[in-house]
Amino acid sequence: MLEQGKTKRQEVKMLNRKVLDISGVSNVDSFDNEEFLLETECGFLAIKGQNLHIKHLNLEQGQVAIEGLVHSLAYLDGQTSGKAKGLFGKLFK
Repeated sequence: MLEQGKTKRQEVKMLNRKVLDISGVSNVDSFDNEEFLLETECGFLAIKGQNLHIKHLNLEQGQVAIEGLVHSLAYLDGQTSGKAKGLFGKLFK
């Protein structure tokens, strides 16, 4: 959890939809070769794609690097309009 007074900071860098570097990650909740669910300082982040795998992981520094073909990135904070779909929709009602 964040300490009081500490500002949220997250950086997401993507290169050619094949390499994704993310800072501000506090936990990797689940992952497989098509989907990652990361808990970040800015909310839960779902990453979907093909042949996804962890290239680098350091939770002490909040750094995750993912390789593979990235199709989408979406924050799951409950503020989106409409109903959430699938497993994530059921988890984050």
